[in-house]
Amino acid sequence: MSISPNDNLPNHLAIIMDGNGRWAKQQGKPRAFGHEAGFKAVREIVEACAKRQISFLTLYAFSTENWLRPKKEVDILMRILLSALKSELATMLRHNIRLQTVGGISTLPAIILDELDRVVEQTASNTGMVLTLALSYGGREEIVAMTRNLAEKVKNGLIHPDHIDASVVNEHLYTADLPDVDLLIRTSGEQRISNFLLWQSAYAELYFTERFWPDFKEEHLVEALMDYQNRERRFGKTSEQLEKTPKV
Repeated sequence: MSISPNDNLPNHLAIIMDGNGRWAKQQGKPRAFGHEAGFKAVREIVEACAKRQISFLTLYAFSTENWLRPKKEVDILMRILLSALKSELATMLRHNIRLQTVGGISTLPAIILDELDRVVEQTASNTGMVLTLALSYGGREEIVAMTRNLAEKVKNGLIHPDHIDASVVNEHLYTADLPDVDLLIRTSGEQRISNFLLWQSAYAELYFTERFWPDFKEEHLVEALMDYQNRERRFGKTSEQLEKTPKV
C-alpha cells in the first residue's frame, strides 16, 4: 500500500498516541516497557509523515491529566522525553523538521525545558514539516487561558468585545501559528478526544483504530490517510454545493 505526497493529504494531522501501558500489560511487561516502545513508534510515524510532505504534525505527548499518574511513571515519561529530544535532533535536521511545543511547558522539569529550548532553536530555520509536541497540554486549560487573556485586554481597553471573533480567538490560543486540524487519529480503541485540541478540531475528521500505539506502524498510518482521502468534507455545506464549487 502506498500513497503519494500532496495527494489530498491532511495539511494538519494530530495524533493521540494511546495504549502504551495496555500494550505492555499484554506482553507481561511493566508500563515503562510500553512507553519505550511508544517512542519507537513516534520515530517511525514522524519520518513517515515527513516523507509524505505533511505540513503539520501535532502529537499529544503529555496531558495536564498525566501529572496525576504515579510519580514513578511520570518520572519515566520525563526520562524518555529527555532522551528522545537528545537522540532525535539529528533526525529532525536530516528531514528538515521544525520542532515546537504547545501547553503549560513551564511545569516541566528544568532539564527538559533546557533541552527543548536547544532543539527548538537548532531546528528553527528548518522549512519542512512542523512537528508540535503537546506537553502538559489540556484543551480546556488552553481555552481558559485564552479567555483570561482576552478579558484582560478588554479590561485595559486594548480590544473591544464586539471585535472578538473566531480569528481573534485563534490568535490567542497556544496554537496561534497552526492551521485547524484536518485529521485526528487516536489509537488503542478508545473513541474520545480527551481534552486535545478542542477548538482546533471543530471540523477535523476522526479516525479511531484498535491498535495500541506501539503497534501503529507506517502501513497503518497509510490506511488512515487513505480513509481520509475517501471522506467528503462539507464544513456545513451540502454535497451539491461542493460539486458546484470551482476547483482551484
